[in-house]
Amino acid sequence: MSTQKAQNHPVLAIVGPTGSGKSDLGLYMAEQFGGEIVNCDSVQVYTGLDIGSAKTPVGDRRGVPHHLIDVALPNQDLTAGAYARLARQAIVAILSRGRLPVVVGGTGLYLRALFDGLSPAPLRDEPLRHRLQQLHARRPPALHRFLRRFDELTARRIHPNDKQKLIRAVELIILRRQPAVLTQQQPRDPFRGVRVFKIGLDPDRKDLYARLDKRSAHLFESGLLEETAKLLGSGVLPSAKPLLALGYRQAVQMLRGEIPRDQAIRLCQTKTRQYAKRQLTWFRHEPDVNWLNGFGLDPAIQQRAVTSFAAAQLDAQQ
Repeated sequence: MSTQKAQNHPVLAIVGPTGSGKSDLGLYMAEQFGGEIVNCDSVQVYTGLDIGSAKTPVGDRRGVPHHLIDVALPNQDLTAGAYARLARQAIVAILSRGRLPVVVGGTGLYLRALFDGLSPAPLRDEPLRHRLQQLHARRPPALHRFLRRFDELTARRIHPNDKQKLIRAVELIILRRQPAVLTQQQPRDPFRGVRVFKIGLDPDRKDLYARLDKRSAHLFESGLLEETAKLLGSGVLPSAKPLLALGYRQAVQMLRGEIPRDQAIRLCQTKTRQYAKRQLTWFRHEPDVNWLNGFGLDPAIQQRAVTSFAAAQLDAQQ
């Protein structure tokens, strides 16, 4: 079944901040509507990163198929574009089986790439990126100065310390010989033939933060350090993208003797709360999200999700 043949088929997407119970709600909805899970978390795509990314263990998946988990090696960088291609293929396959794709995760850029498409920008040029990284290491202000000279609008949007975005913007300018903003404004390639219903989880902020603090501390008691040490021992670099994620970054710092355990936990808690806040800000700008004020494990929230999704499907059929 090709993407073009999937005409107006329903797809459910469950979004929200980390710790809000998206996986719990996703499993429940998949069971209720004959669905299969499509992961939309940028850390769960990597093999060997199980504890820190909060992957649902295979034994807890209740027989519901899960896709886009463990599809990349830790030393790889699964870009949003690469994720979108894999996720679209998975969704088309799920639809061809007469099942409901349930997209679950909190990586907003992945979600946007999947459904809206990304601008047709050139692929990454690794030798060029390596030179830009070296330049940034020697002279941190240089890349932002370059942006201000050749693409003032993009320079205003990117913080001078945001190395990844700076490198990508400069890379686009050099490869396309035009401002990055012009490349990024080119028409996108949306996922056609599907009808997406989005549910967003927005628990009470105080309750969410308390849960995140507890979960962050628990990571260091439930094998995160051992998992991180195993990854490093297998040759995964500390600078690999997955090991820069929440929890793993602090575990690496602790294992290398840079910070003590209590500081690692506090940093993980603080950074996780900040990340949850950024996720909520991102998804508040996502169009057509049906917000539910609670956790995905709450039976009342689950029932509201079922009711709202079922009603939307009835409306679409009329």
